[in-house]
Amino acid sequence: MSEKKIKLIIADDEILFRQGLLFLLRRESNIDVIFDANNGKELLEYLDHKYVFPDIILMDLNMPETNGVEATKKIHELYPQIKIVALTSYNTKPFIVNMIQSGACAFLKKNTAPPDFVKTISEVQEKGFFYHSEVMEALHQTLSEPKKKVLSMFDENYISKREKEVLELICRQYSTAEIAGKLFISPRTVEGHRNNLLLKTESKNTAGLVVYAIQNHIVDLEYLKDKF
Repeated sequence: MSEKKIKLIIADDEILFRQGLLFLLRRESNIDVIFDANNGKELLEYLDHKYVFPDIILMDLNMPETNGVEATKKIHELYPQIKIVALTSYNTKPFIVNMIQSGACAFLKKNTAPPDFVKTISEVQEKGFFYHSEVMEALHQTLSEPKKKVLSMFDENYISKREKEVLELICRQYSTAEIAGKLFISPRTVEGHRNNLLLKTESKNTAGLVVYAIQNHIVDLEYLKDKF
């Protein structure tokens, strides 16, 4: 009797990386890659049409349309039987814990050695999860606050509505005093929001905030062209 194959989907917008994974995993006799998606939206549309459901999805975090965090949340809610392995270059504690809390069963960095990719997939299929030492350490550090939800930049509400308002005005080159006047808050509060934005976006300065805002479609690039 032949071994039942693990049905797998890869969701990653980096074509070269995705093709490399396809080449690697299709050589494994116990893995059947049934679909590869360019983004979370494409993945969700595939699942919504109810073709062959996967056992496991390798899910990139940073994808256009619908990112991996939001896609994982929706899949965990709609298709709880599907196991998600987070696949990303981001390996800081917030990203790890956020993905685990969102429903991921394992966490893989993109520079993981090929044998470890295969091992993780097999472990997740057999046991339902696989947490290596780095993940266990991140989870251990949050045990003192088990009810706290750890957010990452890929969460829709990671940056608050007020912070987005401040960010939009920063991008439009308003001064701290002008922002305070427009939003009816104190200059000190504006600076507090600015500092939070720098921390959350890991930007080193205001220019970094502008780049983040453009990349994440918080401000319109065409609008800013007229302002600089």
